[in-house]
Amino acid sequence: MLLPSAFLSREVTVTVLPPAGFDRTVTYPLVLFNDGQDFEALRMVETAAALQSEEKIAPCVIAGIHAGEARIYEYGTACQPDYAGRGDRAGCTTSFILKELLPYLTGHYNTVTAGVAYAGCSLGGLMALDAVWNHPEIFAQAGVFSGSLWWRQKGLEEGYAETDRIMHRQIRNAGRTAPLRFWFQCGTRDEDDDRDSDGVIDSVQDTLECIAELERKGYAWGRDIRYLEVKEGTHNPETWAKALPDFLEWAIGKGREGLVYRGEESHGVDAVGVVGKAG
Repeated sequence: MLLPSAFLSREVTVTVLPPAGFDRTVTYPLVLFNDGQDFEALRMVETAAALQSEEKIAPCVIAGIHAGEARIYEYGTACQPDYAGRGDRAGCTTSFILKELLPYLTGHYNTVTAGVAYAGCSLGGLMALDAVWNHPEIFAQAGVFSGSLWWRQKGLEEGYAETDRIMHRQIRNAGRTAPLRFWFQCGTRDEDDDRDSDGVIDSVQDTLECIAELERKGYAWGRDIRYLEVKEGTHNPETWAKALPDFLEWAIGKGREGLVYRGEESHGVDAVGVVGKAG
């Protein structure tokens, strides 16, 4: 469907997947995904249908927000752009979601008005985490697939320090916490960059250190946080598609605990579960 947005000054394509046997008299859980244009590569339709058919997840509505040509500016952290000015319209995207998309989905698909799950991959994962963190009255869960948690206010050649990572700083400086849950995924081959030469690629380091910030706010592994590290996983939809069932079962599964164990085979994903403290 095409949804006109006053905030983004364009029509936004949204792919909506209602559950089998959709009933307008039933209120459904809602899972939002950024980069809905990648649903085919993520195998979203067949994965969601199979999990619902097998009763591994509750009947739900899944909505994929297609990115526009200005994705690098429309996704990011709403509070500020990064050091290069990217993400300067992320606040407009957040407003579109809260004030235009969610009311539309509630009105047409009878979705919940609170407790929404929001997920994304790469920069879309950062965008989802930022929105969930800042709007707990609407969102309850964040799904971050290979998230761009490096997002920083200073370039590496501009006197960068780890405290310049914008999402980490938001969490660290927050004066309150809300009952939120967080799912993170990384691939061991997400990238080759290792800015501090510690033997851990930046994607994994940034994710684990974001989790550590959440821990310091009282969120706990297992109860509130799940981390899935995919062996040989790369920064692309093929890896994210393999991790997708794990996320969906965690977010809207029936009786699933958010635990990962080292060496556990998870939905056909060769996964390394990180157990214990992130730092």
